[in-house]
Amino acid sequence: MCLADLEYDYVNPYDSASRINRVVVPEFALQGALCFLHLVTGHWLMFLICLPYLYYNIKVYTDRCHLVDVTEIFNQLPWDKRVRLYKLGYLVILLAFSIFWMVWSIVDE
Repeated sequence: MCLADLEYDYVNPYDSASRINRVVVPEFALQGALCFLHLVTGHWLMFLICLPYLYYNIKVYTDRCHLVDVTEIFNQLPWDKRVRLYKLGYLVILLAFSIFWMVWSIVDE
């Protein structure tokens, strides 16, 4: 939403970048914790599904490309929107698999 608001000039670049940057590291930490939780509890398929997203987050973080730059935000706007939509789609698929496996385990017992 911040990128769409920025695209239509509803918010200035500094506010949009600060809102996005505030949630990036907690998003990475939560996804890493979820992947670790799947590993510890023995849900191997869910761990393998989470692994590519975790790898991407680690790669982006180590390359120091995870924060949005205020001065370059308009140049990166189409790319950032596309990446964030792919991430959202991946998380929706992950949520659907999680709900499916939860229901499957309840019915199986």
